[in-house]
Amino acid sequence: MDPQTYLDIATVVTKLKMYPYFDIAHYTLMCLAVREDAHPHSSQQGAGANAMPFSRKHPLSSWLSSMLICFAGSFIANFLLGEPVITPFKDHQSILTATAVWYLVNFSPFDLAYKLVKFLPVKLVISVLKETQRAHKIYHGVLVAAKLYPSAYIIIVLVGTIKGAGSGVMKNFDRLIRGIWIPGSNEILQPTFATKASLVASMIFLCERLNLINVPHPLIYFGVVLFFVYFKLSSVILGIHDPFAPLENLFCAIFMGGMWDALRRATVKKPAEEDETKDPRNEVIKPKEEKKKD
Repeated sequence: MDPQTYLDIATVVTKLKMYPYFDIAHYTLMCLAVREDAHPHSSQQGAGANAMPFSRKHPLSSWLSSMLICFAGSFIANFLLGEPVITPFKDHQSILTATAVWYLVNFSPFDLAYKLVKFLPVKLVISVLKETQRAHKIYHGVLVAAKLYPSAYIIIVLVGTIKGAGSGVMKNFDRLIRGIWIPGSNEILQPTFATKASLVASMIFLCERLNLINVPHPLIYFGVVLFFVYFKLSSVILGIHDPFAPLENLFCAIFMGGMWDALRRATVKKPAEEDETKDPRNEVIKPKEEKKKD
């Protein structure tokens, strides 16, 4: 592709407005995630699929849970920056749009909206829009944090990451509203690819602000968008959920003691094994075979 054409496309992507299409895609995937987390058998066949969904039994809890996930990045970022946490509820247009999406995902006739979203071509389009919005939120999170704390690089990266992957951080509190408590599953213990990728994107935008990357901003922004879109499509189509896993395993093996632990296990015998080899009582005595009678 001609570099000028590529730059023009990148400039157009940079100036895209998120409302309504990109925001609707985000709300759709978030409400879908809440529905499947609250009622994991809803997309499967069998007895579980015929059970009453959580949204039918507890519509208020389902709605509040969906709103928390839809605006999770804003809630957590406001809390970290000392802003009113409830600020996202000031935007009536966004709240009404998210509520309409929640209603369609959970209560549409014959479950048509849910089935349509689960249809692979539709899900791919929605995923592309969602990942484009994620890059937009990360960039603006970095901008806001950089204005408030110009030299606090950790805060800038943290806010950008939260803006891009706040739903994962909010998941435990969101589940608590729905009566589920799984403390062993959270983004600190088991970070998802969205959180890791948002962290990388925040660091890239920070390096751009520090003039460590001498590339036009539209190209950097468009590159981040393509990064998110490519790996999201790989996850949906090919099932590649965490491309960072091989790099993490290699890093842990070299710098976090994994290599030395493996070497020790290969060379040093365990005391229990030595005792078993030395103790004659552990020997298995095979019964003598009886002579066959003529």
